[in-house]
Amino acid sequence: MDVDLKFEHKQSAHCENGVVSNLLRFYGIEISEPMAFGIGSGLFFSHMPFLKVGGIPVTSFRPLPGIIFKRISRRLGIKFEKHKYAKPNNAMDALDANLKRGIPTGMLVGVYHLTYFPDPYRFHFNAHNIIVFGKQNNKYLISDPIMDSTETLTYDELLRVRYAKGTFAPKGHMYWAVDIPENIDLERAIIKGIKHTCKDMLTIPIPMFGVKGIRFLSKKVRSYPDKLGARRAASYTGQIVRAQEEIGTGGAGFRYMYGAFLQEASVVLKNDELVKLSYEISDIGDLWREFAVITGRIVKNRNKADESYDKAADLLLVIADREKDFFIKLKKSIV
Repeated sequence: MDVDLKFEHKQSAHCENGVVSNLLRFYGIEISEPMAFGIGSGLFFSHMPFLKVGGIPVTSFRPLPGIIFKRISRRLGIKFEKHKYAKPNNAMDALDANLKRGIPTGMLVGVYHLTYFPDPYRFHFNAHNIIVFGKQNNKYLISDPIMDSTETLTYDELLRVRYAKGTFAPKGHMYWAVDIPENIDLERAIIKGIKHTCKDMLTIPIPMFGVKGIRFLSKKVRSYPDKLGARRAASYTGQIVRAQEEIGTGGAGFRYMYGAFLQEASVVLKNDELVKLSYEISDIGDLWREFAVITGRIVKNRNKADESYDKAADLLLVIADREKDFFIKLKKSIV
């Protein structure tokens, strides 16, 4: 069975936003990755010492996997059908049936065994989003948003990543659009997305989340050398930087991407204040980058005399104050 749906692939920084943007484009709806990210209230911050991966506490600059997708779907009024399959053969049969019906199909896969991924980029993460849009010469045609061109996987290769083991095991999870409204209220979706982001960053009472979470992380970073020792402190801090800069964030923990969203939103909403705020969140992103540079040098033992865990912790407090001020102004700008 050879099927090619003439799917247009565009590279993006983050898989979840990119899959949504690429799927909607197939159905004639042009929404950029930053716009999808903003509507889905993708900007966030959390530091959760109780949740560890590889023995290291999780720091995240976005909500849990799948939440952005759910919010975008709900706010744009798009319905997706979703399924998991206990039996791998059933999962592959269902995919083939979708392709025969001309339906590009999104799915969750494990990153580590993706054969087209360069070795340095492979890590154990099982909530990566891709789209399968065809099949030729017994190979599935893959649109992976973080790749610059389309890829292919054999039946066995795709089966393996669809049933990767470990945390967030995908279990054959796949999804596809079943109902797309003729008219999308983009203004309403943007406003809802902005309000939700402001609420998450400013009002969650638990100190591990939002602006409070950045201050919480500052305390932790300051304590790392004495509490953990040099080696573990470097491991903990290095993971923060990786979450901020390497895992599809577009740089600075999605702050630059959010600035791009606000610029697009300013045009749709005819709101010049959002342009000013887009520059402000980009400036805050520069501070996050400075934090990454300082801690990166510490981790590699190349830091200057004045670059210390204390300096990095102080910078996080500055960032927390700047973000609090930013989100208060952003909330007021759309009232």
